[in-house]
Amino acid sequence: MPPAITYDPRKHVGVHAERVSHVSSTNFPGHHPDEDHSWDLERFRKGLTVKIERLSNRSIDFDLVGVDASIANAFRRILIAEVPTICVERVYVWDNTSVVVDEVFAQRIGLVPLNVDPALMDMKQSQNDQATDRNTLVFRLQVACERRKNAPKDTTDPSKLYINHEVLSSHLTWVPQGEQEIVLADNPPAPTNLNIVLTKLRPGQEVDMELHAVKGVGKDHAKFCPVATASYRLLPLVILNPEKPVPPELAEKFKKCFSPGVIRVDPRTKAVSVDSKKMRNETMSREVYRHPEFEGCAQLARVRDHFLFNIESEGFYPPQRLLPEAIAVMRAKIATIKHAAEMLLNNGDGLGDVEMANA
Repeated sequence: MPPAITYDPRKHVGVHAERVSHVSSTNFPGHHPDEDHSWDLERFRKGLTVKIERLSNRSIDFDLVGVDASIANAFRRILIAEVPTICVERVYVWDNTSVVVDEVFAQRIGLVPLNVDPALMDMKQSQNDQATDRNTLVFRLQVACERRKNAPKDTTDPSKLYINHEVLSSHLTWVPQGEQEIVLADNPPAPTNLNIVLTKLRPGQEVDMELHAVKGVGKDHAKFCPVATASYRLLPLVILNPEKPVPPELAEKFKKCFSPGVIRVDPRTKAVSVDSKKMRNETMSREVYRHPEFEGCAQLARVRDHFLFNIESEGFYPPQRLLPEAIAVMRAKIATIKHAAEMLLNNGDGLGDVEMANA
């Protein structure tokens, strides 16, 4: 049998009936007064774990174990705000007789995710930079609605009455510039979802626009965010008290206080145990604390350094590539800080300003 789990304030966050305890980490995570916790790369490597629990075409669930909350939250924020993507930034409207005004139409087009690898494009340093084949993609949107000949007279279905009654993301046509036709030949730029409805048309209405897509990050505009959601939670923990076991006649009631599958009841002895694999599904409703008969039988907690991440990709990146991209951004930030520290050290007194040309 695995050793019994006991509550440890250093490792766990206590979840009580009306409060939580031991929420804050130390000023220096992983360090405690009068103890030697010198940095050891080998020890950190042994404690660090990244495990994929579920992977689909658009989302991923993985566990990140062995880091402080500040590191996990940094990855989450970088995923939302600093991993670059390609989106439509400028819309040149030549004709738009649809019911959607130009500004709203342009906003909708900008939110359409594109399947373009940002690594193949340069980022403009300012909005006034010259558009080139290295930093700008050009699309054309030309759609006109017409009445379908020989349409059934008794139908009201627009798809049977009209041609192009909807302007879809699939109508965006890429217009190669310069060397783009060679560089992007393996994966021609297009929307990731071809069935996004941009507006609806009726006979006599049409749209004609030129779209310029550029590279950007989510902190500039939400349309550049590569994820639909990026969140984490701490691993739930249910600790049974061996000194006060659950009475056999109350075992089924105790089981219903938790999410399905978390608590197991032996059919013969009615002994209660926790399923460690399904414990991650516990919602921490604290229902067990509402019943006086279970007082002292169990304690709820969360593991301080065990993060359950859920990320939904919306754009070019497959979900399993998003965390490495966030790590690359963080490494670049660390390199900038290291360079600044070295410059200060080389300046001697460390009182002068440091020029950060590569920041």
